[in-house]
Amino acid sequence: MTVNSANSSTGTGATSSTSSAANNAYASLGMGDFLKMMTAQMQNQDPTQPVDNTQMVAQLAQFSSLSGIQSMGSTLTTMNTTMSNVASTLDSILAAQNAAAGTSGSSSTSS
Repeated sequence: MTVNSANSSTGTGATSSTSSAANNAYASLGMGDFLKMMTAQMQNQDPTQPVDNTQMVAQLAQFSSLSGIQSMGSTLTTMNTTMSNVASTLDSILAAQNAAAGTSGSSSTSS
């Protein structure tokens, strides 16, 4: 909370650069980081008021969903690259066919 108040007093440029740095840091977190944080949370919880089981299951479900979404994003990126390559290849084939049709068409009309 202190960070937000410090950023708001310095202007929007500091806030946007801080948020982009935070986004980059979050993007690099993975399953191992999540498990470390969850383990630390369990080790440091108050024994008289342990973390609610439903909260723990909800956190695991959210991370599982995030992992699935990241995997789907990776798959879609691969599919996009493949489709771009196919489209490029088809353009080349069509250009070659049009060039061949133009060449054969002009030679048949001059005969």
